[in-house]
Amino acid sequence: MGEQAKPKIICYNIRMIIFINGSINSGKTTVSKILMEKLGNFALIEIDSLCEMISWMPIDKAVPINWENAVSVIKNFSKHGISSIIPYPISQKNYDYVMAELKDLNENIMVFTLAPKLESALENRGTRELSDWEKERIKYHYEIGIPNPTFGEIIDNTDLTPEQTAEYIMEKINK
Repeated sequence: MGEQAKPKIICYNIRMIIFINGSINSGKTTVSKILMEKLGNFALIEIDSLCEMISWMPIDKAVPINWENAVSVIKNFSKHGISSIIPYPISQKNYDYVMAELKDLNENIMVFTLAPKLESALENRGTRELSDWEKERIKYHYEIGIPNPTFGEIIDNTDLTPEQTAEYIMEKINK
């Protein structure tokens, strides 16, 4: 007898915006996709997709534009009663900007930072092969404090599977 698939938990009564912060290779997208399966009525806003629209632009110039676009998308989904999950590294400056822009929404905003130990973040995890650029960017994120922000909840997911990390977040959401 095979294992039955767990039913999707569709939480139509939950109205919220969930930011999954962390460096490259911390598990943001994987955990966000697991949360999407569990929650059912959330939109996954991949800021990396917004980045691709202006991939020719230097990253330091593109990031503020990408955050502006993300805020617009979050507001539009909210207007239509759709909650959002946003996996992306969040600096203090970008956090302050996003919170100021979203303050008028009637949404619960939660931020979870995935913060595996640097050595773990620099390893190829799952099927991902890190490029030299990504490894340098991870080191940069750790230097500027992306995995150790002053906001939200920090989760050391070094020894957690993505499923365990998502379960932990679900527990926090449901409180």
